Amino acid sequence: MAKTILVVEDEADIRELLAYNLKAEGYEVVEAGRGEEAVSLLRGARPDLILLDLMLPDLSGLEVCRRVRRDPALGRTPVLMLTAKGAEVDRVVGLELGADDYVVKPFSVREVMLRVRAVLARAEGPPPAEEGQLLRRGPLVIDPGRHEARLGDRLFPLTVTEFRLLHQLALRPGRVQSRDALLDLVWGEERFVTPRTVDTHVRRLREKLGGAGGLIETIRGVGYRFRDEG
Repeated sequence: MAKTILVVEDEADIRELLAYNLKAEGYEVVEAGRGEEAVSLLRGARPDLILLDLMLPDLSGLEVCRRVRRDPALGRTPVLMLTAKGAEVDRVVGLELGADDYVVKPFSVREVMLRVRAVLARAEGPPPAEEGQLLRRGPLVIDPGRHEARLGDRLFPLTVTEFRLLHQLALRPGRVQSRDALLDLVWGEERFVTPRTVDTHVRRLREKLGGAGGLIETIRGVGYRFRDEG
């Protein structure tokens, strides 16, 4: 079955260009030109990915992303942001809200298609067989098969990227992993994000894990380590 992508972009020519090329790649496309329209479409469309412009005329893309992440039925939907060239602050805020990746305008259509494929691959790709086992790390239970992390009866609302990051760290307790290594493991070879993106996702992951967030340790100048309690 073809994947469905919701394109949220107020500039009609850009939206139509993206929709045309996504359809040519075999995707089903739903279009929205405003933030409120996107929110109203989300529940019915149930997209596999949201291509989201941050500069919308009514409800900002950041607010749309925030609402997606707060909705239990939509919270795991990958979000690929479209941002202006100089809007670094918006990109950082978007990543902190749980966006999975971003594309800077002006962009090439080929670049967008590559990133769409990469984000969808991360979202749907099952973990390697040797990494598919249930992990128990301190109070955390990490289930790769379900893409879930639990603390007792509490289920953490992690995005696909956040879960993959937690899983990769937890697979190697006590071992320091550099930002570049984590980029390769979590974002894959077709990655376009910078090492700073890892910091943003780790910060967001710690916030969601609450007290258990302390299991992820920062090794200054190197990267991160999942605390070895064994």
